[in-house]
Amino acid sequence: MQSQSSLFESSQESLPIADGKLDYYPTWLDPKTADESFSELKKTVRWQQSMLNMYGKSIAIPRLNAWYGDAGRDYGYSGHRFQALPWLPLLTTLKYQIEAETGFEFNSVLVNCYRDGNDSVAWHSDDEPELKKNPVIASLSLGAERIFQLRHRYQKQSKVTKIALAHGSLLIMSGELQHYWQHQLPKVATKIGERINLTYRYIHEP
Repeated sequence: MQSQSSLFESSQESLPIADGKLDYYPTWLDPKTADESFSELKKTVRWQQSMLNMYGKSIAIPRLNAWYGDAGRDYGYSGHRFQALPWLPLLTTLKYQIEAETGFEFNSVLVNCYRDGNDSVAWHSDDEPELKKNPVIASLSLGAERIFQLRHRYQKQSKVTKIALAHGSLLIMSGELQHYWQHQLPKVATKIGERINLTYRYIHEP
C-alpha cells in the first residue's frame, strides 16, 4: 500500500485573480491513484442525465451527473432538485484528504462526467442559497484535460481566465469568487476522452 505522501502531492499555485481566491494543485493525485479513482468512479457512481428548466423548457444537460452527501443535504439549481445519495467509500476518502489539505469542511459533492468534447457546462456561479455567502468549492479533475474558464461578472472588459485542469489536479475556489465571477467548461471541437469532475461543497441547513 502506498503512503499518503506518495498519493497526494501538496505543490500549490495561488493563481492571480481579483475579487476572489484560486488555489491550484496540478498533481494533487499521482497518476496511478488518479487512474484508479477514475475507473472506480466510472463504475460505481449512480450516473443520470438530469433535466433542467431553462427559458421555460425542460432540457437535458450535456453531461452525466450525480449528487452525494450527508443525509438531508439536498441541492437545487435551474429548477432541478438533487436528493443526496449516500456517500461512496472513495468519495468519502477523497473528501477527508481534501479537507486535510485545505482546512475546509465539506458535506456533499456534485459528480459530473463529460463523455466527450460535446459535453459541457455553461457560464454560471455556484451561488445557490444553500451554499450561503462566499462558499468554498473544491474541484478534483480526473481523466481528459479540459479548459476551465472564468469571467468577471461586472468588469466586462476583463479578459477570460483559462486554466487547463489536468488529470489528478485540484482547484480550490474561495473568498468572494462566486459573487464576482462566473465559470464554464466549454465544448471542444477536437476528439477528446472522458473526464470526471468532483466538486465538493458545504450545504447549509435551511
